[in-house]
Amino acid sequence: MPGLTPTPSPSTAATSTKRERRKEARPGELLEAALDLFVEKGFAATRVDEVAARAGVSKGTLFLYFPSKEELFKAVVRENIGGRFAEWNDELESFVGTTSEVLRYCYQVWWERIGATKASGITKLMLSEAQNFPEIAQFYQHEVILPGQALVRRILERGIARGEFRPVNLDYAVYLVLAPMIFLMLWKHSLGACVPDSLDMTPEQYIETQADNILHGLCVRPEASAGTSASHDPSAGTQPSPSSLPPSSKRSRTS
Repeated sequence: MPGLTPTPSPSTAATSTKRERRKEARPGELLEAALDLFVEKGFAATRVDEVAARAGVSKGTLFLYFPSKEELFKAVVRENIGGRFAEWNDELESFVGTTSEVLRYCYQVWWERIGATKASGITKLMLSEAQNFPEIAQFYQHEVILPGQALVRRILERGIARGEFRPVNLDYAVYLVLAPMIFLMLWKHSLGACVPDSLDMTPEQYIETQADNILHGLCVRPEASAGTSASHDPSAGTQPSPSSLPPSSKRSRTS
């Protein structure tokens, strides 16, 4: 009838819904494409038109969401690393267990959520290109490095306050924990990417070994009472004597 707006056909409505969903998904698709290219090519060599093309949109559409390559990179860092520190701090607050268990859990979660993912390539990018892009370097320092150091410091402070860790210089001890992570990320995105068997190393076993060594140095070791030779296991409880361990355990502890 004249004057009435025709009701959209089901197919038209479905197309409109798909377009809306597509529009909502675009920022995430652009960030994913940008992460891929930043890790593959570095910051300087990545062009915004390449990011747009990989995400299946025009360069103009990309600029609707991210006004520059620098802002796009910052969004990638926040999405994949910087935005997770609030969650990780909450996990530390609610963690029930020894601080040795906290530290082991920290390494495990870091590897699963960052180290084993493409996001770990951002660290190599920053170490390679920071000098040429001081504004980006300052941003990364504020969004990733300082919060990461603060989180590790809280873990160490927890252990000292509970009498589990011996007092140490926290300004430097944080790097004991961070160094194995940085090594793995650099290896993964440099020689490890070109020669996968270059170190013949399992990352999970490497992390476990590093955690053992760090805890061996950090944990308080009460003096053995007269007539006893029991020692303290950094992870929890009393360490069994080598003779009581199965052969596989003996190998893992001596390797």
